[in-house]
Amino acid sequence: MSGQFSRRVTVAITGASGVQYGLRLIQCLLQADTQVLLMVSRAAQVVVATETELKLPGQPEAQEEYLSKLFGAAPGQLKVFGREQWLAPVASGSGAPGSMVICPCSTGTLSAVACGASNNLIERAADVALKERRQLILVPREAPYSEIHLENMLKLTRMGAVIIPASPGFYQRPQRVEEMVDFIVARILSQLGVEQTLLPRWGDALL
Repeated sequence: MSGQFSRRVTVAITGASGVQYGLRLIQCLLQADTQVLLMVSRAAQVVVATETELKLPGQPEAQEEYLSKLFGAAPGQLKVFGREQWLAPVASGSGAPGSMVICPCSTGTLSAVACGASNNLIERAADVALKERRQLILVPREAPYSEIHLENMLKLTRMGAVIIPASPGFYQRPQRVEEMVDFIVARILSQLGVEQTLLPRWGDALL
């Protein structure tokens, strides 16, 4: 499925504020010759309509066409799956990519993944990543965190997942919102081992 691309990554966008992080991540992965297997929750579709000017269609096939055109994806580079598309590669350890990112990750999704609910394809894909000991990155944006949220993050961290809160730094002195988004996306790309030029590494200026 991914022979013509350098790597494959599963990306899920869930219903938390900050869909800009997920959309920018997809764009950067596609530019880095990565095949993206994408899932967008129903709540995330509402957030996209609320927080952006995008007119994201409701059906996976239409989303795939829309986002492929928006980000200039090569044929077959972006695949979008529905919430109950259980035959999707991400639903099985034999077909899922080695890395998955949930960005942004709602606290409801965080909870479901922490307890292994697997009530939809996003939760199942995360469960697969955990059971197969593969890379799972979650990007929560909630503030403040309750004890429940923190306990779920700790539980998932102990399982091997990586938690990257959507808390941009300011040492690069951002001038635009897009630069703050890129700060988080750069962190995610670095975790994935994808070369990025969005943010210089700490200390590079001294080398």
